[in-house]
Amino acid sequence: MPTMTRAVARLLLVAFTLASATVVTTAPSDALTIGQLAVQEASRHQGQPYVYGAAGPTRFDCSGLTLYVWGRFGKRLPHNAAQQYSSSAVRHVAASSRALGDLIFMRNSYGQITHVGIYAGSNRWWVAPHTGAYVKLQTLYSSNYVVARLR
Repeated sequence: MPTMTRAVARLLLVAFTLASATVVTTAPSDALTIGQLAVQEASRHQGQPYVYGAAGPTRFDCSGLTLYVWGRFGKRLPHNAAQQYSSSAVRHVAASSRALGDLIFMRNSYGQITHVGIYAGSNRWWVAPHTGAYVKLQTLYSSNYVVARLR
């Protein structure tokens, strides 16, 4: 009888171990990238007003929009376009390598960062443009920009 009890105990231990094992699978091929998710999140704020210094969830300035959207995915950015470009949270990439969700930083004629938005593909970006405007999907209006990707 004791051997029977040990055998049952072993079976129960194996069954419990298998039942609590974590199964690892690969993501389905149609899973969205974090960049695509950031673009989706930005699109949810279409039509919300630009307010200088605002960082959501219903009012935004340009860096407030990027801060809020990427914050939803656990990324921390400062609330200033130039500081976001200089942040250790991003890495600079070539404009030719831009991807969905990348940050697009507009520069003035002196090379200073003056504006930021979220790249949405097809030469468009989600942006909180200026006072009196609303968050919108807009065609990139200048080629004087640099690109950064969240780490």
